[in-house]
Amino acid sequence: MLPENYLLFLQIIIVMFVTPGGPRVLIMSQSINYGFGKSLWTAFGDVTANCIQMLLVLFGLGALLKIFPDIVIVFKWVGVSYLLYVAYGFYKSKANIDINTGKQVKSNILLFRDGFFIAFFSPKAVIFFAAVFPTFLTGENYMTHFIVMLISYVVLDFLTLAIYSKVAEKIIDQLKSNPKTLNYVSATALIVIAIFIAIKV
Repeated sequence: MLPENYLLFLQIIIVMFVTPGGPRVLIMSQSINYGFGKSLWTAFGDVTANCIQMLLVLFGLGALLKIFPDIVIVFKWVGVSYLLYVAYGFYKSKANIDINTGKQVKSNILLFRDGFFIAFFSPKAVIFFAAVFPTFLTGENYMTHFIVMLISYVVLDFLTLAIYSKVAEKIIDQLKSNPKTLNYVSATALIVIAIFIAIKV
């Protein structure tokens, strides 16, 4: 059985996913620098963080935020700091190139880590999972609804991240001959998102 207002839930998360934010800009930057296939590790990190956030809802994340509302501010600044850290990494990168793919090299674990931390400390995600997500978990089939929503969220999140990544790879072909320029473009985009989060969220 589907959760009550399931279509509304889908509409809300789709709007979230198509709106550029830290995770979307990050995966586009990763795709540009490391290739579409490698960037999917960033997407895996993102959805893993989201799964943990949803599980935390079961353990009273919303109630915790009511008691300690400043947690969102802490998450915001940790997220901003990590975005700036990743941007700095792009800026300082020496652009090691894989001679077989022509792309820069970064381990899957580090790509996963970047996706995980940006998603986990996203203030938008924290607010959504603490305040909005629980409102759809009603009725007797609580766990069934939770599983349906978790799967829906993860699948749609991963698909939209993959789309962002593929689009980035396609539109940046003309710059691939200058990896250092790609680093600067990626770093600048992440800095802009970090500033936006710092000011607006």
